[in-house]
Amino acid sequence: MTSFWSAAGQSVQFPINLKLDALLYGDTPVMQALKRSIAVIAPSDVPVLVTGPTGAGKEVVANALHLMSERSGPLVPVNCGAIPDDLLESELFGHEKGAFTGAQARRIGLIEQAEGGTLFLDEIGETPPHVQVKLLRALETQTIQRVGGGTPIPVDFRLVSATHRDLHADADAGRFRRDLLYRIEVFGLAVPALREHPEDIPMILRAMERAGRGAQPLQLAPDALALLGAHDWPGNVRELRNFHDRAQVLFRGRTITAEDVRGALIPTLGLRKPDPSPTLGAVTAELSEGGPDVKQMMTETGSVDLRGMLQRVEERLILTALELSEGRVTQAARMLRLKRTTLIGRMQKLGLDAGAA
Repeated sequence: MTSFWSAAGQSVQFPINLKLDALLYGDTPVMQALKRSIAVIAPSDVPVLVTGPTGAGKEVVANALHLMSERSGPLVPVNCGAIPDDLLESELFGHEKGAFTGAQARRIGLIEQAEGGTLFLDEIGETPPHVQVKLLRALETQTIQRVGGGTPIPVDFRLVSATHRDLHADADAGRFRRDLLYRIEVFGLAVPALREHPEDIPMILRAMERAGRGAQPLQLAPDALALLGAHDWPGNVRELRNFHDRAQVLFRGRTITAEDVRGALIPTLGLRKPDPSPTLGAVTAELSEGGPDVKQMMTETGSVDLRGMLQRVEERLILTALELSEGRVTQAARMLRLKRTTLIGRMQKLGLDAGAA
């Protein structure tokens, strides 16, 4: 049970719905507080903004809000950062036949597809200004207009948004509309980083084992468990999932020690981060001047892994651009002189995530 104070000054009790324990794993105070907030907010139809670092479980929170909302329609997820700016408006609002080159038929947008349900806009901070304007109008009027259409279409959806960015700082800098921020953040939910509740790691691992096909319980020695609790987990629960899956392959049926964690598991997880505050010029200089002695390598081994070396160079440059741009893919693409869609494609191929840079 949790208590909230009514306007009359009386304490009102709200039970935590048992569904949440099957969705969000953790018994620490910070996780219990998050579950209590979800239980109170979910039944309403007001917009919710979910914040937290990449990989912490913002989409899981959105799913919990939808399942406990008792809305009859579907949950429609949209990753705003993965859709090119010039296509996002059409994806969300739909378009009429002939609205633009290639629009050969009417398309029903994702907002209409969320009718009676929940629209989940992940990484809403990546939406371009013209889409922010249309989204604000949709929330204010509960109507939309398809691209190329002139007739307002009534819509009924509950908006849940998520971001790893500080949208208030973006609003101050003019990168995000402040009036839209007020509309999407009627309630805010902060998902804690895994390093804020490491005591929940054993419970989360057990849940992963139950969900995995043929997964066996990991046998963790006390020193290994202590090392996991001390790890910073920059990739959060997503990084813990990588740890679990790798451990299932390498250490099935045997006890995992701290040495195993240190030597074979943690160093290979998540995304490698560039050195603190580098510049692209410094990185390229380091790669050209301080890189491996290729002539010596070829003399000693008779060959060199050109493809692997080029991939490492590309990965280092992309990660550096993402860090310098604070995870903004569009800005990172400009720094690398690439199209945004090209950079997203390269990141996907390399397994990189803007939020982890």
